[in-house]
Amino acid sequence: MLKNGRRVVVTGMGAVTPCGNTVEDSWKNIVAGNPGITNVTAFDASAYSSQVVGEVKDFDPVEFIDRKEAKRMDRYVHLAIVASIEAMKELDGKEFDRENFATVIGSGIGGIHTFEKQHRNLVEKGPGRISPFFIPMMIADMAAGLVSIRFGLTGPNFATVSACASGGNGIATSFNLIKAGYSEAALTGGAEATISPMALGGFSSMKALSTRNDDPLTSSRPFEKGRDGFVMAEGAGIVLLEELEHARARGATIFAELVGVGMSGDAYHMTSPAPGGKGAIRSMQMALDDAGISADKIDYINAHGTSTQYNDKAEAEAVAELFGKRDSLQISSTKSCTGHLLGAAAGIECIVCVKALQEQIMPPTANLVEIDPDCSAANHIPIEPVKKDLEYVLSNSFGFGGHNVSLLLRRYDS
Repeated sequence: MLKNGRRVVVTGMGAVTPCGNTVEDSWKNIVAGNPGITNVTAFDASAYSSQVVGEVKDFDPVEFIDRKEAKRMDRYVHLAIVASIEAMKELDGKEFDRENFATVIGSGIGGIHTFEKQHRNLVEKGPGRISPFFIPMMIADMAAGLVSIRFGLTGPNFATVSACASGGNGIATSFNLIKAGYSEAALTGGAEATISPMALGGFSSMKALSTRNDDPLTSSRPFEKGRDGFVMAEGAGIVLLEELEHARARGATIFAELVGVGMSGDAYHMTSPAPGGKGAIRSMQMALDDAGISADKIDYINAHGTSTQYNDKAEAEAVAELFGKRDSLQISSTKSCTGHLLGAAAGIECIVCVKALQEQIMPPTANLVEIDPDCSAANHIPIEPVKKDLEYVLSNSFGFGGHNVSLLLRRYDS
């Protein structure tokens, strides 16, 4: 099916999300439509217009990372490492080829907690009190760097930074590295930890966030007529990709096959999508072409679906334009449960698609009570999950700056 004959499969998954600190806990709440959204607890947000977020709960990095080392890492790196440990659990204690093993982990912003703390040190105490670990803790490539060190992975190692498409670009790039023979395996996805005073304040000033502060559980409402902005969230989603024969040779458990990727740019606006979702259409079509399948083969789309006016409308229009409104294709946004994990969103949503294929069930868009007429051209899954015979599913991720990524997965049979 793939152009050069090398097939890429998913053999490991790890997740830390507002819905749970493992893949299974996160999936259980996502498929049941149970949002992990709360009011801010990380700091006093009483002065902010938006006070609803998707925080990771009951998370202690020192359960997995040496206490001294953990102090030299930003929270987004903690999340990446813990998700990576879960994704790599099948290889724990085993010998494997580390030289041909890539690490490509995206983050939209990187270590903003560290940046804010060290800026306070500068202002309040002077430059001599800036930590010598400030730069390596803050930069967006450090999740990839420290995950590779954790597991001794010496293949290609870098970060992808494309706002809310960062994790998707990481997975797509890893897919292409394996297809081209540069790597036999890759640990990839995204990590983000932006529930901080500056980040919440910045997105609030943009009027991008929901202000449904009195009802956090219903604040993320993709495609809903009453939506009023996205809910910022934190977490990490990491997948282990392998070349099929490499995975078979080591007796790996294969969860799904990644069969195509698409990447495009809008070249339109700093934050708004291109009218009609033109960039999204190109990205989805590229994924179909990469896999060598037609649009009518797609059974389910996990939408980018942020719960913002322009994004949801453009994506619904793009899906309708490319696929038509047919009963055999349904769409949902699981950001209704997780909130929007920015650069980590695609990693989590790739895992959701794998679980959907494994369990043959499509998760719903929670809180979707009245579909916005501007989004009604797509065939939505409101409130309740739907059982279905799934073979091909698509995951979309779009980012500020006009970045578009589509990942196409297939149920693995043989």
